[in-house]
Amino acid sequence: MKVKDYLKIESATNVSRSEVGRLGTAVIFIVGVMVYTGARFSHVDQLFLLVAAAVIGAYMAINIGANDVANNVGPAVGSLALSLTGAIVIAAIFEASGAIIAGGDVVQTVKKGIIDPANVADPETFVWVMMGALTGAAIWLNAATWLGAPVSTTHSIVGGVMGAGIAAAGWDVVNWDAMGKIALSWVVSPVMGGIIAALLLYILKRTVFFRPDPIIAAKRIVPIMIALMAWAFTTYIALKGIKKIVKIGFPTALLAGLVMAIVIYFIVRPMIARAVLKLDNNRDGVNRLFTIPLIMSAALLSFAHGANDVANAVGPLAGVVDVLSDGDGGVTVGIPLWVMVIGAIGITVGLALFGPKLIRTVGTEITELDRSRAFCIALAAAVTVIIASQLGMPISSTHVALGAVFGVGFLREFLQKRLGKVVENVLHQHEGEPNFNEVEKVLMEFRNAPPEDKVEILAEMKAMGAESVIDKAQRKVLQKALKRQLVKRSSLLKIVSAWIITVPVSAFLAAMFYFVLRGMLMP
Repeated sequence: MKVKDYLKIESATNVSRSEVGRLGTAVIFIVGVMVYTGARFSHVDQLFLLVAAAVIGAYMAINIGANDVANNVGPAVGSLALSLTGAIVIAAIFEASGAIIAGGDVVQTVKKGIIDPANVADPETFVWVMMGALTGAAIWLNAATWLGAPVSTTHSIVGGVMGAGIAAAGWDVVNWDAMGKIALSWVVSPVMGGIIAALLLYILKRTVFFRPDPIIAAKRIVPIMIALMAWAFTTYIALKGIKKIVKIGFPTALLAGLVMAIVIYFIVRPMIARAVLKLDNNRDGVNRLFTIPLIMSAALLSFAHGANDVANAVGPLAGVVDVLSDGDGGVTVGIPLWVMVIGAIGITVGLALFGPKLIRTVGTEITELDRSRAFCIALAAAVTVIIASQLGMPISSTHVALGAVFGVGFLREFLQKRLGKVVENVLHQHEGEPNFNEVEKVLMEFRNAPPEDKVEILAEMKAMGAESVIDKAQRKVLQKALKRQLVKRSSLLKIVSAWIITVPVSAFLAAMFYFVLRGMLMP
């Protein structure tokens, strides 16, 4: 056997061992949940159902960690503000903290009024519906993670509850008005996030990166941008992240955010002024100023996600526990601490074992991100959720974050296309002239150069005056187009397709598992 063939086999074997190790760790966690639930509720009549529900809930939590958390830390990893290991550690700590410290006291077991609880009032039917919903949603999340498609946990649960509810009580059980609003959010969430992120990035380009001395411009603009982020995130956490601890109205949250923004501005401004003295006067130098804000945003987004989506995801499990513990499984039920802990630990396990694939997808496979772009994405995510929540729009944080990534990518693509047209027009004007080859060389060099080099090229041509290969008017046109980058179309198609089919696929799987459970458990 050749050495090359041996190395290929060894590499394949290592991958296999790694997969087995991850699966083994996940199984150990699930078995631990099974043993704990069985020991804690040994007095419950239908213990096997409760254990099965806890196992399905643990499996669901693992899949949330593997898929949904990537949106919070992916841009920071893609921009190299955080290492993959650092991102996993931060996300795990803050997701778990958000779930346990600030997770909801109660949760709607029929998510956002998707089905009428009066039609599933029978306790046994209710248990089967919730278990079918959890199983269908978890399997779809597992498949989406395997395909590398970030999807909405909330929409998966919605689809699961809808499908199992239809299987139990027919089509009339569904609140189709609520489903219509959710379907509308598939479009509104990413578009709103994308527009806000693109607008923020364009403002940053115009005020900093397209200036002759970007580091000097950054000294003035970056503290304002960081203060704006402090305002947005303080308001966001006050409204969405600590609602269990204290109820805060929108005006109060907005005012608290403004106060925090002012404080942060006066703290950050002298720090930025000192930092710029040690940085290069180019894009890389400016990007370094966004490192700490990006790390903070990843932590805060993870905390808010843990406080909200984890409770929603374990809602069906909480409903099952309530029924099997002699409750009535009403519209809202309390979430026991041990259920929240299962959700928090499960998310941590899923993120650590299977999260890197989706983190890379969000951070590097859609469009190239640097720290300023990632900063705009994180800020846009917080701003969009605040605006939508006040407008009463049911949006998905996953769709918002991914929409922001696409918005940044499409802005850069637009600028590249504009630059391409400009270059072609200039070349056409010089066609047939003796210096055409020299003009073409300079323009191709300009088109392919990094943004800071484009500025230098234009400055050099301006200094050449009449000897420059392009005239003053042509330089002004080129000055307006200083960036290029494309969005990866295959990633766009894959992610959007996964978004569209999330609810129907989760519904189908949940209905199927409902019928399986009913067939197994009915006398």
